[in-house]
Amino acid sequence: MINRFERFSTDIMEVFRYWHKIAADEMEKFGLKGAYCTYFSVLSRFEAGLTATQLCELCCKDKADVSRAVSDLEKKGYIKKETNGSNLYRAKICLTEEGNRVAAYVQNRANLAVSLAGDGVSEQDRAIFYSTLEAIVKNLEKISSQGLPENE
Repeated sequence: MINRFERFSTDIMEVFRYWHKIAADEMEKFGLKGAYCTYFSVLSRFEAGLTATQLCELCCKDKADVSRAVSDLEKKGYIKKETNGSNLYRAKICLTEEGNRVAAYVQNRANLAVSLAGDGVSEQDRAIFYSTLEAIVKNLEKISSQGLPENE
């Protein structure tokens, strides 16, 4: 029998792999990387824009990933930086009109993917799943910041 750690790890990795494959297939239509769909989704919720630091936090990405994505998306005309003065460090990153169009596409396709992925899952099971997943994430966050106890 597969132990809990192996099953959990394998299932999470499979979800991650399939998510990346679907995202890559969808974003390829725009000549973009699959991971960029997260940026479109998050930025679409903040019309006034976000700083790079905020985007890092909300997308769970590091500064280097966000910096590369912002540079690429800005060159392609999907986002713009709005500054108050000359300080680009705290510039707000906003979607352009074309960026909003792609974000709407991403949201529509993501909703379809989530709906299809949850086929056969009852609303009650879905609520339990998300509640359980949230508890696991919080526990893992605590463990990662405090470390595993020496003797358990």
